[in-house]
Amino acid sequence: MAATSATTLSIGSTTHLGSKASPPSHSKAFGVRFNSSNPLTSFSGLKAASSVSFEADSSFLGKESGSALRQSFVLKAQKQVQRSWNRVQPQASYKVAILGAAGGIGQPLALLVKMSPLVSALHLYDIANVKGVAADLSHCNTPSQVFDFTGAEELANCLEGVDVVVIPAGVPRKPGMTRDDLFNINANIVKTLVEAVADYCPDAFIHIISNPVNSTVPIAAEVLKQKGVYNPKKLFGVTTLDVVRANTFVAQKKNLRLIDVDVPVVGGHAGITILPLLSKTKPSVEFTAEEVPALTTRIQNAGTEVVEAKAGAGSATLSMAYAAARFVESSLRALDGDSDVYECSFVQSDLTELPFFASRVKLGKDGVEALIKSDLEGLTEYEQKALENLKPELKASIEKGINFVQKQPVAA
Repeated sequence: MAATSATTLSIGSTTHLGSKASPPSHSKAFGVRFNSSNPLTSFSGLKAASSVSFEADSSFLGKESGSALRQSFVLKAQKQVQRSWNRVQPQASYKVAILGAAGGIGQPLALLVKMSPLVSALHLYDIANVKGVAADLSHCNTPSQVFDFTGAEELANCLEGVDVVVIPAGVPRKPGMTRDDLFNINANIVKTLVEAVADYCPDAFIHIISNPVNSTVPIAAEVLKQKGVYNPKKLFGVTTLDVVRANTFVAQKKNLRLIDVDVPVVGGHAGITILPLLSKTKPSVEFTAEEVPALTTRIQNAGTEVVEAKAGAGSATLSMAYAAARFVESSLRALDGDSDVYECSFVQSDLTELPFFASRVKLGKDGVEALIKSDLEGLTEYEQKALENLKPELKASIEKGINFVQKQPVAA
């Protein structure tokens, strides 16, 4: 999306500010609470506003999500006006933890999550260098408080009472590396972090970003099973970046308004396992026989495109953070009672013979409410063949993750 999109995420929020600040309740908090009878009626994006407003249709929420959230806040604001003499009460009420918050994805992701009107507390964890990130973010005048946690000894406190846990921790891809090359390092990182999640916030939504997602999500599932707290409805592999890329590339190719474009992406989150269903694009659009494989290949290899462009300096961090923030916001909206939230995600699934599969899902307060089967109906010959071709590789990646945990004892 255009660069301006990220700076106009304003989706409305509410807070009360005044002249006196009470000290934070947590010793490591960088946020500040304000108590006063003089309200600032609303918070919108990075500036104060006198009403709930959306500054651009091109927010990372997308057209439908943005419209739904806008309406939600308008209704809440109207109710509050009736009850409290034009004072809009805070709606932020959810705690989000980012594990790996000092990294290339973690830092921009933390900034975007800090902008959410639904977040009351943002917990940032890493093995080093997270204190400065938290101090920096705490200066942003959005409602959520920021807390930092460093090292394994502080992980339990980080996870206590958290509603959504996002895990971007791990090493990035470098030129010449595949996602599977990352497996041995990132598999252990994810296993250790999910063990802690199982112990300290087993009911939280868990968003797995660490690659290879096709294996790390099954790793997380096996850990949670061994801990006796596995809830398949609350474990998500974040594949939103594939959708973001598909939407962007299709809009550019067909000269469409980006905000109108929605391309479901199914399968997995690596190479040929990424399958954009171009025939299901909204709005309906015709692709030539040459355009379909060209667009499909570019979407599948978009991560490599960034890795090579950065020439050893990292992988897709900014676009990944953007996509992850969109998925966090969708999860928070679902937790907050929005009944019209849909995203693509790599989850436990019965849509195919594979135990995990990425597809569009309906999100609710308890996690996945439904898998959208219709996306896999009426596929083109090209898509059907690609779907069958991706299954062996995806199956092997899933089994690799499962076997990794089964060969190692889970920490008590």
